[in-house]
Amino acid sequence: MSDPGARDHQMFPVLTGDQLQTAKRFASGPARVFAAGEQVYAIGEQGVAAWLVLEGTIDVVRRDGLSHEAPITTHGPGQLTGEVNQLAGRPTIAGGTAGPAGCTALPFDPAHLRALMVGSADVGEIVMRALILRRVGLIEQGSGGTVIVGLPDSPDVVRLQGFLTRSGYPNIVLDAASDDEGRALVERTGVASSDLPLVVCPNGTVLKRPSDIEVAACLGITPELDPDTIYDVAIVGAGPAGLAAAVYAASEGLSVIVLDERAIGGQAGASARIENYLGFPTGISGQALAGRAFNQALKFGAEIAIPLTVEHLDCDEDRPAGDPLALELPGDRRVQSRTVIVASGARYRRPDIPDLAEFEGAGVSYWASPIEARLCEGEEVALVGGGNSAGQAVVFLAPRVKHLHLIARRPLAATMSKYLIDRIAALPNVTIRVGTEIVGLEGERATGLTAAIFRQRSDGVETRCAMRHLFLFIGADPNAGWLKGCVDTDEKGFIVTGAAALPLQTSRAGVFAIGDVRAGSTKRVAAAVGEGAAVVAQIHTVLADMAERHAE
Repeated sequence: MSDPGARDHQMFPVLTGDQLQTAKRFASGPARVFAAGEQVYAIGEQGVAAWLVLEGTIDVVRRDGLSHEAPITTHGPGQLTGEVNQLAGRPTIAGGTAGPAGCTALPFDPAHLRALMVGSADVGEIVMRALILRRVGLIEQGSGGTVIVGLPDSPDVVRLQGFLTRSGYPNIVLDAASDDEGRALVERTGVASSDLPLVVCPNGTVLKRPSDIEVAACLGITPELDPDTIYDVAIVGAGPAGLAAAVYAASEGLSVIVLDERAIGGQAGASARIENYLGFPTGISGQALAGRAFNQALKFGAEIAIPLTVEHLDCDEDRPAGDPLALELPGDRRVQSRTVIVASGARYRRPDIPDLAEFEGAGVSYWASPIEARLCEGEEVALVGGGNSAGQAVVFLAPRVKHLHLIARRPLAATMSKYLIDRIAALPNVTIRVGTEIVGLEGERATGLTAAIFRQRSDGVETRCAMRHLFLFIGADPNAGWLKGCVDTDEKGFIVTGAAALPLQTSRAGVFAIGDVRAGSTKRVAAAVGEGAAVVAQIHTVLADMAERHAE
């Protein structure tokens, strides 16, 4: 078992004398003196510096959207304030005030904080671990963050909670029907049931049935983009491939922006546990893996804009040679970059089941996160799929549900790793139905799924099974429609690469494709990460050619 005291020491470390002297070299300004009780930084303030305490103390507090305030810690000499939001200059979810004796502290703005991380391996490791653990602590407590008020099993509440959780933001859900505070807030705001759920941001702003984009704007997750900035690399997609490319490109000094329409992690981010990823013998959840990569990318200075949809790539054939590529965004906005990496992965494949769309988010799910597991606790469920993602979901869900029907078109040995097949075989509450398909769903959108109809393909015999939750893991189709013919694809829509002797370059110069969206790629997390690393060397080649032509 881990030692809570050791974790607290890592969360709030005290730098030694030598480490303190090293850190001072990276400060963004001179030391500042704060009087007793003076505010050092406010909750929700953007671009806040991390402060290294030299004398005195800084009291740090958290506050949620309902104005519940609680102390987090008191930083003394040799300790640094902040959490991962300070790396990117995003609004802070904690506030700091000088202690009873005041304090003297050195500021580290986001750029200088990142410089400390990279410039000193010793101090950088200590500080990075502390910032991450502080965010983890806030998430585990569900405090200092966003409050969602609604019915916990409603599609919109599940969607919003999923977005915030995968984005690494602390959140709590208050039941609008049974929680006293939840009911009181609904009554006080006078909202109709059709306006639920409410989202209350840490600054007190109340949103009615918001989109993910509206919540991101309220929290300051999505940065303001300068239309005149020209990046070295623009990466579309924040799954394993895109995040790997961001880490390697940014660590090698390239200016990088990553855009994704939903959240970090891609499809892998929804995986409950990945057990065959190199270096993690006990396994790791997709969300944890994506979160680590996200923090690495921030550490090296990559800019990450989520959720932000890329509508299309400007494919103007008359674009002057040497002009940057342009990604068109909603609202007539654009991002300019010398090169573009397409890492947009794949979209969940939808089987041909009547009225399927009616139940998406109301009993039908394409991933199995802890949120979905909580909703189907102790119930009968079905899962369709025969690949590793399906197997991982079965292993994750089975201990939590009454019974699980695994529906596959062919024997699992043809598509699933043996360790997963063996583990599933040992689960007493799992029934494997090979050669079966789902041909019908029962229920209503308002009340959710109530039953599914199974059909045996060999003889056509149909069976009705009462259930409220159906999970679909039947593969995915390439998410490349936004390119609208700008690059060559194969007959299935996957992007073809290998132009100009560069294995990952598409038919359009300066545009690369990696991960699941690329034709011929191996659909594994490790393979996607490898392509994310490999593409950076090829981008250096293209950028060097551009610089050489510009110099002529």
